[in-house]
Amino acid sequence: MPNQADDTRAARAGFLSCWSCKGPVAAQVLFCHTCGAIQPPSQLDHFRRLGLEPGFDVDVDLVEKRYLGFQRAIHPDRFATKPARERAFAESQAVALNQAYETLKDPLRRAAYLLGLNGIDASVSKDETVRDPELLMEAMEAREALMEATSIEKVETLQAKAGADAIAILSELSKAFASDDLAAANRLTTRLKYLRKYLEETRTRRIALEQVDGRA
Repeated sequence: MPNQADDTRAARAGFLSCWSCKGPVAAQVLFCHTCGAIQPPSQLDHFRRLGLEPGFDVDVDLVEKRYLGFQRAIHPDRFATKPARERAFAESQAVALNQAYETLKDPLRRAAYLLGLNGIDASVSKDETVRDPELLMEAMEAREALMEATSIEKVETLQAKAGADAIAILSELSKAFASDDLAAANRLTTRLKYLRKYLEETRTRRIALEQVDGRA
């Protein structure tokens, strides 16, 4: 009978044992090749789960196409009459696919995830103090300019500049990951995270000014 060590070696080789028929199953597939039973989600990174090679440059349309295709295959209606175990596996697969899709479709989350795969904690959900002196100065000056903006036109100018800077960073991130310069990729990811937050602040500032104009 296969044991945990056997399963681990098989997983490293790209195959696992089907829980139903015990036949070999490729780690990235949803259903057993032999008996057709749905499989529990295996320990795959988000890229492999959607059949993609790890990297910052991805075809977002392809990401969505793969995601929708897999999701149709495990739709709850397909498992309504199945035993509880298979329904639970389908639900777990859906959760894993959702996590992969939500991460890979967004450049900031994708960059942070790639860094995490390389042992660098760059979580975009944490609100940490900026330690990069250059970025800290940029952030302080930008927020000061936003606070001093008294017209919608001025806010739009600041918003446009931040948006253009964010787009430029995506190109720089692509080059950093392509050259395996993880230190640069980490700095750029932090800057992109800041710009995302700043763009939200410009939208809030604009709404506030629009409300003031509306009462004038």
